[in-house]
Amino acid sequence: MRKTGLLFFPAFDWAISPTHPEREERLLYTRDQLFEEGIMDLPNIVEYRPALCETKDILRAHFCVPNVEAHLTEAHFIAAGSSLVLADAYFNKEVDNAFAIVRPPGHHAMTVTHGNRGFCNINNESIMVEYIRKKYGLKKIAIIDTDVHHGDGTQEMFYNDPDVLFISFHQDGRTLYPGTGFVEELGGPIAYGTNINIPLMPRTTDYGIHYVLEHLIMPILEDFQPELIVNSAGQDNHFTDPLADMAFSAQGYAKLNSILAPDIAVLEGGYSVETALPYVNAGIIMAMAGIDYSNLKEPGFVPGKLTEPPGNKEYLDKIIELQKHNYFTRYEVVSELRKSLGDYKKEYTRVFYDTDYIHEEQKQQLRICPDCLGFKTIGSTAQQRNGKLYTVFCISIPIYACDSCQKLAREAYKDIIKSGHYDMVYLQDKVTDNYHIYDLAKDGELIF
Repeated sequence: MRKTGLLFFPAFDWAISPTHPEREERLLYTRDQLFEEGIMDLPNIVEYRPALCETKDILRAHFCVPNVEAHLTEAHFIAAGSSLVLADAYFNKEVDNAFAIVRPPGHHAMTVTHGNRGFCNINNESIMVEYIRKKYGLKKIAIIDTDVHHGDGTQEMFYNDPDVLFISFHQDGRTLYPGTGFVEELGGPIAYGTNINIPLMPRTTDYGIHYVLEHLIMPILEDFQPELIVNSAGQDNHFTDPLADMAFSAQGYAKLNSILAPDIAVLEGGYSVETALPYVNAGIIMAMAGIDYSNLKEPGFVPGKLTEPPGNKEYLDKIIELQKHNYFTRYEVVSELRKSLGDYKKEYTRVFYDTDYIHEEQKQQLRICPDCLGFKTIGSTAQQRNGKLYTVFCISIPIYACDSCQKLAREAYKDIIKSGHYDMVYLQDKVTDNYHIYDLAKDGELIF
């Protein structure tokens, strides 16, 4: 038996629309199930109350254009803040592990955010990771994303950070939003091999993911030796979920969490409101708390009825072999990339916000520093839902940046402001924990 912290925030006052899958009643049945089954009355279950995060907590992870208040409601501040409540409970040793059952979700939100994409405005897990690094000094953290959709936002946010291992298993991006998460997406030049994607065939069952967990994910975690394991706990791999085409069961999710043993889990997707979410959430809680979940069954589940797609084991074996090779040879590849790339790596990318129908163009540049992780700049242009076109420039200094990179980045911030080419200029200084927003139209600066 383990002491498990739970925090329940259903956000009854927030929804994308009254008929949208991500709406107010999404967690109603879960709440009722947990109380009716007596899970909340167990002596090793500790319930915590939701709390608001601060603006600075969001700015550690995001550049919100034009500012935090433009796109976020109180529900977003509470969903992110609730994960920080449980982080504090875990690090203060009040609980052995914790599960934040909150909405709105977050794992599609990227570093720059102009609005809502994939039902997400800000990234709850990333905000929590940056909070933990600053407050508790952790360095090596693993995030395992179990949502049916690829966690493209979380991937992008840590793509150039070798100290954060990101592993996502999901329905193959050729068959499902957001159309990413392929095996060749392995991390940036200094973080190659610490971004591991496992695209799964549609209709993969519990057997398939447990096989991948045992033969790929757990060996990588054992080698990486993270100080913290975070489960980005999407539950839309369930066989009844209306937005996807997978075949996991509630017991399968419970066993997954029993093996993975996350320190902190944060709810993401899952839209089978009545027939899956209450049972999957109960199973995850029981597994984390060390409670027997052998009698857990959801409506419509028939043992033996769900079978693996033909040829799936052979396909999974190839994925396992390839991604093990990519992970365990990463240092050699990083060494070669550092030699071949020069001082900077530049790339151009486009981001589509499917919920708000925003098209964003980005020009990214990463400094390849011999002494640290370098620093990143992002030039971003997008026309938001209000019709206003924003052209912004963002500079991010990582928490462990060397003195040289810190100096170059801070000088770049001043130079970009003087150039007058952008509507807004942002400096995300994680070393000093100061966050600057310069609005050229107002000729004024905010510092958080």
